[in-house]
Amino acid sequence: MFGLGWPEMLALVVIALLVFGPEKLPQAAAQAGRTLRQLRQMANNAKTDLQTNLGPEFSNFDPADLNPKNFVRKHLLEDLEKDWNAPAAIDRDPLPPTVNPELGFGEIPPYDNEAT
Repeated sequence: MFGLGWPEMLALVVIALLVFGPEKLPQAAAQAGRTLRQLRQMANNAKTDLQTNLGPEFSNFDPADLNPKNFVRKHLLEDLEKDWNAPAAIDRDPLPPTVNPELGFGEIPPYDNEAT
């Protein structure tokens, strides 16, 4: 949780016991829980109000998409992934049937003057 391991959590509990004392620690934890719940509810209400007021054009709007990492991933990298994963439009040999890809020892490969 929050990138904290058991030693860090134990240290936080000990510090909380020293700061608040064993009598007031449950009250402080309950107050912290209520505050966190209220903050989460306010954020959800703000998100709902924003989606409602933007109109139907932005019905799939997610504020997390405004994060630069998510924005780049969604708008730039998804198109690249689609291109990479798309099947090839034409499934054929890259070489025309007249070109023999296997050359013997000492043979010179064909050369196209117009291509270079």
